[in-house]
Amino acid sequence: MNEAAKSNWPGMSGKQYTFEIYPIGTTFNEVPGNYIFAKQVRPGSWQSCYIGQAENLKNRLADHEKQTCAIRNGATHIHAHVNYGGEQTRGIEERDLILLHQPCCNEQYVS
Repeated sequence: MNEAAKSNWPGMSGKQYTFEIYPIGTTFNEVPGNYIFAKQVRPGSWQSCYIGQAENLKNRLADHEKQTCAIRNGATHIHAHVNYGGEQTRGIEERDLILLHQPCCNEQYVS
């Protein structure tokens, strides 16, 4: 992973999460983290297509089962950040983001 642009995503709680932006197809390091398949709607503005968390970003994002749905809905990038807080911490962040953004390819926490 190279130095990447950053994007801030608010959660339902009001907390802001900072993600690095990479093109879909980027190979990630073997680190835990949260990620968002996203499409750019205008310069500096993004819309989520799928939000998730992983113990290992490299393995999880190499062949993600929701990538086709995300791309079909306009996703061109993956926003990701390392999160060593453990599965519970990553899950709380994932839920916080999904509850606010309601991504079209997520099934959990969407109304």
